[in-house]
Amino acid sequence: MNSVFFKNLGIIDFKEAWGVQEDLLNSIIKKKREGLKTENYIIFCQHPHVYTLGKSGKAEHLLLNSEGLKSRDASFYKINRGGDITYHGPGQLVIYPILDLDNFFTDIHKYLRFLEEVVILVLKKHNLSGFRINDSTGVWLGDQKVGYKKICAMGVRTSRWVTMHGLAFNVDVDLSYFNSIIPCGITDKGVTSLNNELGKSVNFLAVEESFRSCFQEVFNCKIVD
Repeated sequence: MNSVFFKNLGIIDFKEAWGVQEDLLNSIIKKKREGLKTENYIIFCQHPHVYTLGKSGKAEHLLLNSEGLKSRDASFYKINRGGDITYHGPGQLVIYPILDLDNFFTDIHKYLRFLEEVVILVLKKHNLSGFRINDSTGVWLGDQKVGYKKICAMGVRTSRWVTMHGLAFNVDVDLSYFNSIIPCGITDKGVTSLNNELGKSVNFLAVEESFRSCFQEVFNCKIVD
């Protein structure tokens, strides 16, 4: 069973957390090149208001100019993950697994499906039925009648089978910030949060613990503090 070392960075600037990810990824790749045993990590954090645009995204999916960003106290970064544009902010659990997939399985599509399965199991603990939509990475709630709403967005990057970036799960986030983007380039579906769906506040630490438990179950690993 693989060990995955846990880091909780709390509320941290996106660019600073990006640097932490890059440092861990580079340290793992260095060990791989030297033929040494590699470690795996998982980072939990929250970010101040920020919009990030993936490599396949379109700049026009950000509906704010520089003044608009300033008025919303938000930052904007073009970054090296897959996917389009998304929002991160307080009340959203952001998870960055820095895994050497050679320790698990070398299949990026399987990796994304495993991440989605973790989220689906977490939602199940709250009696919510999350699901996948074909050709749209992430986890959704709702149905065709009431409309589909994304509760968790995903975007990853791999280098020599080492992962970075990850998923953003809306716990108690200000959903109005999504009105300033076309989330993931999708115009016909909405966005929601755990608190919004349950109609009550959920303990953030309890959600983190659920993710730890479900991640260990799906990836058959042990998270180590």
